[in-house]
Amino acid sequence: MRVKICGITNLEDALTAINAGADALGFVFYPESPRYVSPEAAKAIISQLPPFVEKVALFVNETPEFIRATCLSTGCTLSQIHFDVEEDFFAEVGFPTLRVVRAKCREDIFTYPNEYRLVDAYCECFGGSGKRLNIEWFEGVDCSKIILAGGLDAQNVAPLTSYGFYGVDVSSGVEASYGKKDPNKVISFIQKAKG
Repeated sequence: MRVKICGITNLEDALTAINAGADALGFVFYPESPRYVSPEAAKAIISQLPPFVEKVALFVNETPEFIRATCLSTGCTLSQIHFDVEEDFFAEVGFPTLRVVRAKCREDIFTYPNEYRLVDAYCECFGGSGKRLNIEWFEGVDCSKIILAGGLDAQNVAPLTSYGFYGVDVSSGVEASYGKKDPNKVISFIQKAKG
C-alpha cells in the first residue's frame, strides 16, 4: 500500500517521511489551512528532495491557471483538487490531477470508479479534519484505485491492508502540532501501512 504524508511545511519533515518509505508528500496551497505552505517555501523544500518521490499540490477554490502555474513553479508533480468543479476544469488545468471524493455516504465512494481518486470524509472545512470514514463501506469493494484519507493514524492503519487500497493519505494523524510532524508517528505509520 502506497503512503502519502500530507501537510509538509519543512524540509526536515519531508526527509523524515521519505527516509521512512513515503511514496508521496503533500503540500497544502490553501491559505486558510494551518498546514499552508507558500509556493516559494514549497519550491525550496522540493528542490532539495531526492528523485522518485511524488510531490502533490493540494488546492481549494483556485483557478486552473493558478493550479497549473503553481505546480510548474514549485516542482510539484501532481495536483489534488479538493473542491467541486465541472468536468472541463481538469482539462483546463492541463497538469496531472488527482480527483478528491468527499464522501457523505457509501454511494459516494463509487464516484469516478474507473479513475484513481482520493476518498476523504466529508467536512465543511477542507482537509486535515481528522474525521474518519466508515471502513465498512469498503467491504467487498474493489479498492485498487482508491487512496483512503481521513482520521488515519498508526493505530488504525494496519487493518486497512486487507482491503487492497491503492494507498493511504495521512496528515493530522502523524503530527506533533499543526504543520509539524512527529518523526516517530511518521515512521510507525509508514511501517504499519506497508505491513
